Amino acid sequence: MQALPFATIALVVYIAAAIWQGMTLFRRVPPRQGMVRLLGAVGLLLHIPVVVQLVGEAPGLLPSFTTSATLLMAVAVNVVLVASLFKPVLNAGIVLFPLAGIALIFATWLPSQGSHNGLTPGIFLHAASSALAFAVLAIAAVQAVLVGLQNQALRHHHIRGIVQSLPPLTTMERVLFELVWAGILLLTLSIASGLIFLDNLFAQHLAHKTVLSLAAWIIFTTLLVGRYRFGWRGMRAVRWTLGGCALLILAYFGSKFVLEILLNR
Repeated sequence: MQALPFATIALVVYIAAAIWQGMTLFRRVPPRQGMVRLLGAVGLLLHIPVVVQLVGEAPGLLPSFTTSATLLMAVAVNVVLVASLFKPVLNAGIVLFPLAGIALIFATWLPSQGSHNGLTPGIFLHAASSALAFAVLAIAAVQAVLVGLQNQALRHHHIRGIVQSLPPLTTMERVLFELVWAGILLLTLSIASGLIFLDNLFAQHLAHKTVLSLAAWIIFTTLLVGRYRFGWRGMRAVRWTLGGCALLILAYFGSKFVLEILLNR
């Protein structure tokens, strides 16, 4: 299969969905959530064959940087589309849809390198929970940015534009903490299954991922404790969420980027 045409069309469709949702957010066009979901779903349907081909070319426990990014973004897009049927999280697609398309393009251009270890049920549980945790917390990061923008606008009495397009701030914050709760549960499962089922973490270059994931887990857990014990909200919640997500990105992609892209190993 020629992956580049699929990736190119998916990128165009993803960007179209993101642009329309972005223009909706800034009240330039009327809301068309059904259309945005449809465009996102079309992009995802084009995305999946590319992921399947990449994983098939580099099977194993440790897919390459580009394959990992493409796979995780596919999961993130899927989670956004499904969750948006129940929660107001479709605005996360403004960021995640283009990133998914860009990841696809890079994955078809850059060489794929991966480790060829057996995929046992335990390792599959770890991989699946890790991907879902990343997807949910990536959505939480975008939600946190929107909460921050909304908070700052209301603080300066700017009640037009983006503020009018978003749900009330209390709803946005409630959704943010629901996402963090779901993400921390999945991250807990990911860390626990990794410690149980993965052997020789240092030889597999996974020690850094475990340490950074644990640090992110501590940050998110502290945020939730602060929320329900001390009533943390607003910009404090935004900063803690973005800090935890930054550590998680480093955990998932840090060493892969350095080893494969910068050092070409």
